[in-house]
Amino acid sequence: MSGLQKLWLAAVLGALIGLLGGLIGLGGAEFRLPILVAVFSLPTLEAIILNKAMSLVVVITSIFSRGFSVPMESLLPHWLIVVNLLFGSVVGAWYAAGYVMKLAPAMLNRVVFGLLIALALIMFWEHLVGFGETGTPLFQQAWLQALVGILAGLLVGIVAAVLGVAGGELLIPIIVILWGIDIKTAGSLSLLVSLPTMLVGFFRYRQAQAFDALRRERDLLIWMSVGSIAGALVGGLMLGLVPAQWLGLFLAVLLLISAWKVFKH
Repeated sequence: MSGLQKLWLAAVLGALIGLLGGLIGLGGAEFRLPILVAVFSLPTLEAIILNKAMSLVVVITSIFSRGFSVPMESLLPHWLIVVNLLFGSVVGAWYAAGYVMKLAPAMLNRVVFGLLIALALIMFWEHLVGFGETGTPLFQQAWLQALVGILAGLLVGIVAAVLGVAGGELLIPIIVILWGIDIKTAGSLSLLVSLPTMLVGFFRYRQAQAFDALRRERDLLIWMSVGSIAGALVGGLMLGLVPAQWLGLFLAVLLLISAWKVFKH
């Protein structure tokens, strides 16, 4: 494969992933990771770091694009939710990234494999069972809600750091279930949690030798990021045109298969 063919493939695959993710309201980073390893032959840690860089670009773009449908002022009454989750997520991201950098490649593959399988099962649950009724918080006691929010944020930070994802797959259902927020607002709030969380993990990964992959694979990063953003924007505009439940189930199966094929060893 020539250099130009590689870049075009990166753009096309990034656009396809962004499109499919956008159709169900996700960025698709969990699907990019197996592709970076299997198609572009990147070591897993390098793929995680590149995936995190792309996810950062997609999240920043999504924050601005969602501002047209969900104005920032409508999110201000929910700022405590963002702070609550960040108390756990930034800690989880910092320590998880430090842990990942110390893992042997074989063990890292096993950890990534387990988390991707878990995400696929969560996607199954989201699209088969749903989140339940919005407007009713899971807990009435403020202290218990805050404690569970911190623990949930900790889990999100760990997953985001290890896989290089934004964590919307976890954040959106957590916000809907724990605080009873409608799913559209929860999607925007999840981005406000994801951005600082990912920045913390990204800064932590600067200590890894694999961080040099951002310079070495700069063209791949740029082309796949552009494709991912374009696909996500088109998918967002088409949101509702395709049955999200069946598409979500299809993507969950696809994630299971790709995780098994790439990381089972």
